[in-house]
Amino acid sequence: MDKTLPSLTEAVSGIPDGASVMIGGFGGSGSPIELIHALIDRFHATGHPTGLTVINNNAGNGHVGLAALIEAGMVAKLICSFPRSADPVVFTELYLAGKIELELVPQGTLAERIRAGGAGIPAFYTPTSYGTDLAQGKPVEVFEGRPYVQERWLKADFALIKAQVGDRFGNLTYRAAARNFSPLMATAAKVTIAQVSVIGEIDPEAVITPGIFVQAVVQVENPKQEETLNRQKAAYPC
Repeated sequence: MDKTLPSLTEAVSGIPDGASVMIGGFGGSGSPIELIHALIDRFHATGHPTGLTVINNNAGNGHVGLAALIEAGMVAKLICSFPRSADPVVFTELYLAGKIELELVPQGTLAERIRAGGAGIPAFYTPTSYGTDLAQGKPVEVFEGRPYVQERWLKADFALIKAQVGDRFGNLTYRAAARNFSPLMATAAKVTIAQVSVIGEIDPEAVITPGIFVQAVVQVENPKQEETLNRQKAAYPC
């Protein structure tokens, strides 16, 4: 029952070419920087994985974390809400060059699609996006006189998330706003890998993500923060 792993390298070793990967975080808050960088290290060592579909709230900033993953050429498609955030230069350049595909999803719809994936709900209706380009080709129904757009669930092969405390059974708690998308993503992925600052005991009443949704836990005692790295003008790998 012990789901702890000794290294980040081992944690990401099973992600294959073409996998769909949810990555937690709202900007830098809750972003699993070390797991992402471990995946980049694996790519530089082996040439794999490539052709990834990444689901995230934004498109990364600077040249670390998600932006570095994209810059390495590992991502074929990005599903996100905010492709133009603080410093999305990497994604912008590749997108304009036609080297990466974008599926734009309103933020609330993105969260609900992930929640639906975890809950086993194939589709739902929302008024968001009706009458816009984002609704083109999607079924529309009228409820109580108002048009609603059908959206499909969103699931993934893997989820990379960051939590504050994890136990050996995979139960997780989060620190403040770092919670954001991660609990939803954990339910919607076949394999959830969590980096945690602390491995220890958790009061059952305090558990946010039950261990049944988590397959691997790896400890990162002093995780990096995306905003701090960007203020230092860091780049990965470098």
